[in-house]
Amino acid sequence: MFKINENYLKLPGSYLFSTIAKKVAAYKQANPDEAVISLGIGDVTRPLAPAIIKRLHDAVDEMADEAGFKGYAPDLGYSFLREAIAEHDYKARGVDISIDEIFISDGAKSDSGNIQEIFGQDNKIAVCDPVYPVYVDTNVMAGRTGTYDAGSERWSDVIYMPCTKETGFAPELPSETPDLIYLCFPNNPTGSTITKDQLQEWVDYANKSGACIIYDAAYEAYITEDNVAHSIYECEGAKTCAIEIRSFSKNAGFTGTRLGFTVVPKELKCGDVTLNSLWARRHGTKFNGVPYIIQQAGAAVYTPEGKAQLKEQVGYYQRNAKIIYDGLKEAGYSVSGGVNAPYIWLETPDNMTSWEFFDKLLNEAKVVGTPGSGFGPSGEGYFRLTAFGTYENTVEAVDRIKRM
Repeated sequence: MFKINENYLKLPGSYLFSTIAKKVAAYKQANPDEAVISLGIGDVTRPLAPAIIKRLHDAVDEMADEAGFKGYAPDLGYSFLREAIAEHDYKARGVDISIDEIFISDGAKSDSGNIQEIFGQDNKIAVCDPVYPVYVDTNVMAGRTGTYDAGSERWSDVIYMPCTKETGFAPELPSETPDLIYLCFPNNPTGSTITKDQLQEWVDYANKSGACIIYDAAYEAYITEDNVAHSIYECEGAKTCAIEIRSFSKNAGFTGTRLGFTVVPKELKCGDVTLNSLWARRHGTKFNGVPYIIQQAGAAVYTPEGKAQLKEQVGYYQRNAKIIYDGLKEAGYSVSGGVNAPYIWLETPDNMTSWEFFDKLLNEAKVVGTPGSGFGPSGEGYFRLTAFGTYENTVEAVDRIKRM
């Protein structure tokens, strides 16, 4: 008789955003005439930039011609895209990353979930709390997190690093030494950042303790302050202790077209084994590559036209973030984030739980957000709103919240 992976049975409930979608669908079915505005899931709303669309059309035309047709993509991705990434995302910031350290994928979510496969089951992970659920859930599926305590909402074998108002929603170095450290800056869900000097402390700590940092930089395009690093490799020694994950979803609107990449430096080793070689083996075995037309579209991001158009697009969402931040502040809410990130993190009023506030917001303002408790125990009492809606919906949503 076949057996299942019983680690899946340990997962409490469904994936956070699936739960939200079900609740919103039920509300809409019961209230078909209500216009609900979603500021919950971090999905973009602006269309792809003209430079990207043109490159997509050109690539499609190539695929219709025998001379230009492409089949399977190279394991690591097409060199034209990896060269553009190395030049514009790294060399331009004084970082030397070679193209065989860059692995093209279908998105940061996939990579942040799959990267744990190259590590042993007995590694202990440390996560920010609150945290993007994928980091924890995929380690649960792998059998690395121990048992779940519903009362504390914690896993026995996970090191939690509370990110609270007192710490500026940034983690402190853990008292217990982990093997794998998940960091995301600018942070999802809190919108917080740390300075380059603070990030250097994490790099120094990881090198000293023998830990590996898995660094999610999906939101780096939203950084506005000079002292915040866009890449962990801006820190000295990061190549020997860190893997970096990037996305085209939030800077270029590829949530539906799917494109991302992960950088695994060849200096990053466990004994004599390079993690680069392990990820290359995993990538080649389990992934058949991103379509040629999508990789060409990704390359258009780095053209002068693409850069200018995407700067304007990111600015559109940053304006939304400011509208939400300023509006909620004016309404008396305690808010943070929204400066270097497209997320606004607010304290729920009147000691409401985050799910109670979710229901209140949906029923009274017809606005959808994300309960903080869905990101971990330290998220209770907080709520996330996203700046990825349209400008008109963002203004309307803030007005509705003010009128509650």
